[in-house]
Amino acid sequence: MFTGIIQSKGTVETLTPKGGDVELTIATGKLELSNVVLGDSIAVNGVCLTAVKLTETSFTADVSKETLSLTSLGDLALGSPVNLEKALTLETHLGGHLVSGHVDGLGEVIERRDDGRSEWFKVRTPAALAKYVAAKGSITIDGTSLTVNRVNGCDFEINIVPHTIQETIIGNYQAGTKVNLEVDQIARYLERLLLGDKAAISTED
Repeated sequence: MFTGIIQSKGTVETLTPKGGDVELTIATGKLELSNVVLGDSIAVNGVCLTAVKLTETSFTADVSKETLSLTSLGDLALGSPVNLEKALTLETHLGGHLVSGHVDGLGEVIERRDDGRSEWFKVRTPAALAKYVAAKGSITIDGTSLTVNRVNGCDFEINIVPHTIQETIIGNYQAGTKVNLEVDQIARYLERLLLGDKAAISTED
């Protein structure tokens, strides 16, 4: 589990193809790794990955073919900046919202413009995810916990303050940028609960 509060911007150090998967090494910047051990989870652009190698300034994780195809991690290149967050503990300050690190789908930045000292963005969700996005609700974009301002069909609007622009990869977004989306877990559980007894009925032939 994560909070959606980005702890560091890292950089892709190596990308090594391995039988359809990729071994990914991330230089972690200011992320403190002294309390990270092999097998711990670190979110990379909102994707929960397992550390299989560690140094004082980097970690390595295996990224499956499925993850590469369903998230923006497949578009990473050497030197790409990434959002990083270590898994939360019982002592972690929950400044965002509960985030699983399991990406629900790829969104696309449609528009960006200045809005006072903030930056205004319009993001488009896949049609299947639109029902989970609500005005003033929470959504995770590339691992960052954000508040939705307005919703119109598959499009939603967010405002990003200068600190978040500086401390995350959101500052690099332009129209056409693909982003990892994770919807609020409460919405997903509520949808399942509302099925009532129908939830126990298989939909497979």
